[in-house]
Amino acid sequence: MPAVQVVPYDGDWLESFRDEAHKLRAIFAEEILAIHHIGSTSITGMSAKPTIDMLPVVRDIAAVDGFNSRMREAGYIPRGEYGLPSRRFFIRDTRGKRTHNIHIYGQGHADIERHLAFRDYLYAFPDIADEYKTLKLALAEKFSNDLDAYCRGKDPFIKRVEQDALRWKRGA
Repeated sequence: MPAVQVVPYDGDWLESFRDEAHKLRAIFAEEILAIHHIGSTSITGMSAKPTIDMLPVVRDIAAVDGFNSRMREAGYIPRGEYGLPSRRFFIRDTRGKRTHNIHIYGQGHADIERHLAFRDYLYAFPDIADEYKTLKLALAEKFSNDLDAYCRGKDPFIKRVEQDALRWKRGA
């Protein structure tokens, strides 16, 4: 099986997000301020790797570490900051396949705005979303067994569009 599989949009992704958001709210209780569906699975019609990316916003990022055992009980693997300071990252695999990535940030962190602006921009500009979809499909075909190369191939597009999205979101 290829390491990179980009599949057509699946309407069940939204339901999967909602189910997991409910579980996360039960785990984190008052610590959670919001939970956002991000990444390609959050964009109707977008082809994507079938992994739901979620962005919970919490009151205090340091408090998240105290929930690691409950997250393990719910099937998540804690990864700490995983290369991004002030983030907590959890993954969930089912039958050997990644199903969810949880990117937790404390309120006010700049990466929250970046992720949401990118998602919202692709919704607002379907031609840019189509360009991204075409790129992802081409990269998945070219690098089907190399996830790192697939991600590196998307990086220039994402960085460019993120900057456009942030300017758009801020009304500049």
